[in-house]
Amino acid sequence: MFEAFVEKCDTLKSSYFKWRAETLTVYKIFLSLTMASVTGLAAQVRLPLPFTPVPITGQTLAALLSGVLLGGGYGGLSQLFYVAMGVSGIPWFTGWSSGFSHLAGPTGGYIIGFIVAALFIGHITDNSKKPPGFILYLCYMLVANFILIYGLGLIQLYLWFQFVANAPVGIVELVNMGMLPFIPGDITKAMAAAAIAKRLRS
Repeated sequence: MFEAFVEKCDTLKSSYFKWRAETLTVYKIFLSLTMASVTGLAAQVRLPLPFTPVPITGQTLAALLSGVLLGGGYGGLSQLFYVAMGVSGIPWFTGWSSGFSHLAGPTGGYIIGFIVAALFIGHITDNSKKPPGFILYLCYMLVANFILIYGLGLIQLYLWFQFVANAPVGIVELVNMGMLPFIPGDITKAMAAAAIAKRLRS
């Protein structure tokens, strides 16, 4: 029975990616909107930290999976939808909130990083000559997280402290507030995304 279930899942998986490649653009846009909504729900998994304006959230996992499920262009588009619609008034930023203040605030760089990360993961997975293994997928996820999301996040967090909060911080303090507390959780999310990607894209 279990083997039959696995075979059925593999058939559905193959059918989905074949359909995704051949379907009309309007359906791909609908899928992008769906993953934007998933990111909005993941944003509500939120754990504030008392020593930093940056909370722990579940958005990273949704952004990475957007690239896996939709490919580079539409995975990035899903996160662009998430950002643009959240700025426009859809209350799906953390705490069921919305508005440009989130993009201009201390976490805005991380939010923009979701777009770049989804584009990167989607491009890699769509253009691999053969499906990567778990370790290679994990490396891709960590690059997307630690270089793209953290990189943009730390740049904006620094600028926010410098010019908005009027409380300049050094590099060590910046890393302590904007990166180190999130590493264990983000490694866990990267491992989960890599495991899902390996299963889906094999």
